[in-house]
Amino acid sequence: MEPAVSNHPLNGRAAFVTGASRGIGAAIAVALGAAGAKVALFAKTGEPHPKLPGTLYETAKAVEDAGGQALPIVGDLRDAESVAEAIDRAAAEFGGLDACVNNASALDISGIGELSLKKFDLIAGVNLRGTFAAVSAALPHLRESDHAHLLTISPPLNTDPRWFAGGPYTATKYGMTIMTLGAAQTEPGIAANCLWPKTTIATAAVEFALGGQPMLDRSRKPEIVADAALAVLAKDPNAYTGNAVLVEDLLADEGVSDLSGYAVVEGQTDFQPDIYVD
Repeated sequence: MEPAVSNHPLNGRAAFVTGASRGIGAAIAVALGAAGAKVALFAKTGEPHPKLPGTLYETAKAVEDAGGQALPIVGDLRDAESVAEAIDRAAAEFGGLDACVNNASALDISGIGELSLKKFDLIAGVNLRGTFAAVSAALPHLRESDHAHLLTISPPLNTDPRWFAGGPYTATKYGMTIMTLGAAQTEPGIAANCLWPKTTIATAAVEFALGGQPMLDRSRKPEIVADAALAVLAKDPNAYTGNAVLVEDLLADEGVSDLSGYAVVEGQTDFQPDIYVD
């Protein structure tokens, strides 16, 4: 086990992370563990998936290997009771809750008239309803914390009409942002911010739903989002709230200028811009 950073602002803090079995959610959970945090991991993949890497228990081991404490909880974000029970359990076992990270998302950028109602129900259920369920269940616990953060992996609201072609998915992702920024208005003392990468990130969603291996090769690693998330979660919640910020801009503000280590392909300079980024 790596020794945790004892003087890190998140050392000993408790966080709940959705979609933590792989990708960005797993990277954020491990980064929290390295800072000495207690991390509740929520995802539906407890058993290995036939096509996708990573399980909740593999992430839990990585969190503990990094120096944190892990509580893996298998559940479906679309089941509001399951979400509430998971968050209450995390708060009970950790003695409170300081952060709720809304990372889980279902991706399908098919346009209206092309996307089936069943698929719409999936993306709306995970992205919009699932985020609402997690935030709603987390708020009573966060109000008791002196370092309370809501962090959602969703984009700044870009109103360029070209992004509306994937209307159903866009509506759910922008909805996640609006909900989070709304909490910044109504919840004094709780920081509520959104993060979004400028480039595509090497995740299973990008590989299977967007552009396969060629796009992965032009992507950055999930750790870039995790490092930005950690920087946000370490901030004074009274001083930094109501922001929808791009990952690279936030890291630049933190003094991180060399992003070359985050490239999937060493030496890559031609990255695939992420959706909603001009």
